Amino acid sequence: MSSFLEKQFKLSENGTNVRRELIAGLTTFLTTAYILATIPRMLEPLGFGQASILTMMVLLVAATSIGMGLYTNRPFALAPGLGSVGIVASFVTNDGVDPAVAAGVIFWSGVLFVLISFLGLREAVVKAIPKSLKHAVSAGVGLFIALLGAKNVKLIVGNEAKNCLGFGDLTSPAVILTVIGFIIIMILKMRKVKGDLFIGIILTTIIGIPFGVTKLPSAVVAMPAGIGGMFLKVDVLAALKVAYVPILISLFVPDFFSTVGTVLGVGGEAGYLDENGDLPGIDRCFKVDALATCVGGLCGIPNITTYMESSAGVAAGGRTGLTVIFTSACFLLAMFFSPLALMIPSAATSAALIYIGVHMLSNMRHIDYSDLAEYFPAFLCVTFTIFANNIANGICVAIPAYVILHIASGRARRVSPAMYIMTGVCILYFATII
Repeated sequence: MSSFLEKQFKLSENGTNVRRELIAGLTTFLTTAYILATIPRMLEPLGFGQASILTMMVLLVAATSIGMGLYTNRPFALAPGLGSVGIVASFVTNDGVDPAVAAGVIFWSGVLFVLISFLGLREAVVKAIPKSLKHAVSAGVGLFIALLGAKNVKLIVGNEAKNCLGFGDLTSPAVILTVIGFIIIMILKMRKVKGDLFIGIILTTIIGIPFGVTKLPSAVVAMPAGIGGMFLKVDVLAALKVAYVPILISLFVPDFFSTVGTVLGVGGEAGYLDENGDLPGIDRCFKVDALATCVGGLCGIPNITTYMESSAGVAAGGRTGLTVIFTSACFLLAMFFSPLALMIPSAATSAALIYIGVHMLSNMRHIDYSDLAEYFPAFLCVTFTIFANNIANGICVAIPAYVILHIASGRARRVSPAMYIMTGVCILYFATII
């Protein structure tokens, strides 16, 4: 078995081994396991029932992540994008659109992904993005991950009185446990303990028991529910109405740039990027991601996309597709042992996400701070990723800024033609959300 895994995933060539990939896969699962509780609840308006949605989602996560691992040999896990889930849920709840039509819109957004990916346009777009912005995207993803972790336990909350973000209740047991978990992870990192993130999450979960944050399950095993007729309950023709074009754009553009940002960000963390900041074989990652969105639409699950939490597995040492094979196995087991998976509190995973996010800021050291036209758009990318609470928003602010500053400095010819096209796409995107 070990020789087969070595041949299939080139473990030695990538400086890893089965044990390290297993720990990395478990770590990715632990930091992504929150979707088991959140997404079925968010998609309940679709009318299929949370249990059926959970089963379908897990099957899709496992199938698409295994596909990514085998086809690309990268440790990138896939799952439904939270932003897309929110859009679709609102589409059905607020606008009264039939869930089958909503699934059709998801499907067509996936078709757009497939066309762009298989024609090589997606890879061309990534190569056209300047090196400074690629590193900024990675840093922006990092801060977004850190903020996500802090918000999950209400360490950071929205302050309505001051109309800004601020600290939540610092005496909250969940917040205190998150801080303890963060300190444990830092100590393990400094001591160079193998499997530090995984060990940190488990220790934090155990410490959370006397805090009352970790809730012991009443049962260990639970049989998965059926998929409740979700497969192929989609109306692709009705979804082609002009009235649904803004929804299609609002699903496609953020997912496009979020995937670009996640793949580059996590790839940079893993050391995959070359001297130009490009990721070798990125076209394969995009093809799997695009097909995953199409399949998700046919199953009524919004945009299956490359997940930023994959960075947790990378930080734990994962370097090959074997990482997400193990992650997929964990999700499949979670269908039967979901009480145990759901026992892990947000405080435990949030501590890991905050550490990972802050660590990813180190990518900003590669930017030329002597050139305003290079570093200012990079900082806009990072800043608006956080201010506007979306990776795509940060990228869509930075690209036009980069083009404008280079034109203003008399360097318009240095800007790739694709950057001008992307500027138009960014403007169109903002027009749809005004």
